[in-house]
This record gives sequence, C-alpha cells and structure tokens, in this order.
Amino acid sequence: MRLLLIRHGQTPSNLKHLLDTAAPGPALTPLGQEQADALPTALAEEKIGALYASTLLRTQLTAEPLAARTGLEVRVRDGIRELSAGDLEMRGDDQAVETYLTTAFAWSAGDTGLRMPGGENGVEALRRFDAVVEEAAGTGARTVAMVSHGAAIRMWAAARAENVDVGFAARHALRNTGVVILSGAPGEGWRVHTWAGRSVGPTAGVPGASGPAGEAVEGVEA
Repeated sequence: MRLLLIRHGQTPSNLKHLLDTAAPGPALTPLGQEQADALPTALAEEKIGALYASTLLRTQLTAEPLAARTGLEVRVRDGIRELSAGDLEMRGDDQAVETYLTTAFAWSAGDTGLRMPGGENGVEALRRFDAVVEEAAGTGARTVAMVSHGAAIRMWAAARAENVDVGFAARHALRNTGVVILSGAPGEGWRVHTWAGRSVGPTAGVPGASGPAGEAVEGVEA
C-alpha cells in the first residue's frame, strides 16, 4: 500500500506556536484554506482510493478539497489525531515544546512506556495510529491519504519506517500540508520514499542527532 501522510493546513494556534491538541481544535486560517485548496493539484498524480482525517476540525477542513476532487468520503478517525499534550496543552514556551517533542521521539526510539505529562504514553499513541493504518490496509485501496498532524506523523514514521531514524524525524519539521509518502503494509514494514518533497535514501538520519538524547528537535506542529 502507498500511504500519504499529510499534515493539516495552517491554524491560528500554529501562528502562535501553541501546543493545541484537544478536540475539536481551531479551524484553518485563510492561508491554511489556500494550502488545503492546493492539495488536489499537488497530489494530482496520486490515485487515492481511501481518504482519512482525524477528529480535529483542521484535518477535516484540509481533507475537504481532496474529497471533492476524488469523490471519496472522508473517514474520520480518532486514532490519527495529534499526540495529546496533556498538561502542556496551549503552552508555547521552549520548555513545554522541548518536553513534548522529546517525549514523542522517545516513543519512536522505543521508550513507549514514557508518558506525556498528564497525557498518553507511547504504547497508546502508536496503538491508535497503527489501528487506523491497519484499517486502511484492509480497504484494499492501493493508495491511501491520511490528513493528520505534524508530531503524530513524525513520531509514527520514525517508529515504523525502516529507513527513517529518530534523528532525521526530529530534525526535519513538517510544514503545513507537508506530505510524507511511504509504502508497505502492517506486519511487513514501511519505507519512506519522500519527506515533504525530499527524496529519502536507504537510511535517512544524522549521526548522533537522535532527538531524545538531547539534540535539537524542530517545530511546534500541533
């Protein structure tokens, strides 16, 4: 299966650099709507057979132009919502952002028992995202698009793709409506082909830049 993981369009909270992860969340800014409207053209070569969005409003609004172009129903699933910020919700200070992203990438590195302060742990976050991917694979669609969230996409891709390590995901923020394209299947493994338009080689990573070990992590993406 070809899997397109798409970050939603810009929101007011993105402009303020806030960890805004609770439902239903904000709508899109005018620029965010323009970004969503551009997706059908950007993905015109993709033969999308199933389309998903999270339970947060911004992903559903981002998916609407794709739904109109493809004629597909948007399947709304809680499993691909943003990683819960817990006690860090609606904060944008450096300490909160560092804690949030370092925790998320620790999950990718295998420390799935670690819990976001006041929020979910890695077992729970990966399980819910995996469940939606497994459902999508069961549809029989050869290409599936999922409109999700920056931290969730980066965390899941680093945890599940064999050729993307935590260092790469931690150092490569995903801008609004950025797309990560993978191929694979549940139980068989995944490979990233492109990350926001950048071709990804056999093993994408930066030596020593593993995120949870203390290196820089980029981007408030919720």
